[in-house]
Amino acid sequence: MSDHEKTILAFDEAGNEYFIDMFVSVRDLSDLQHAGAAGSGLPSFRTREGHAVTHLGGGEFAVTVPGEEESLTVRTQDSEFV
Repeated sequence: MSDHEKTILAFDEAGNEYFIDMFVSVRDLSDLQHAGAAGSGLPSFRTREGHAVTHLGGGEFAVTVPGEEESLTVRTQDSEFV
């Protein structure tokens, strides 16, 4: 199960904005020692339009648009990624 963690605003070189949703995989660990405990995995990213996003590091992301040969690099100033 994936839970929406946050939304990141990023921009390409032309100044176009992209809303990137960050999801964290949540696994119920309640069958283990601590009832109600949950663990989270690595985050995944998608644009609001549903395009796949890869975190390149720092504040850079690559947006993969179907039908395009190359992915588009966008950048954010979000303090969690800069």
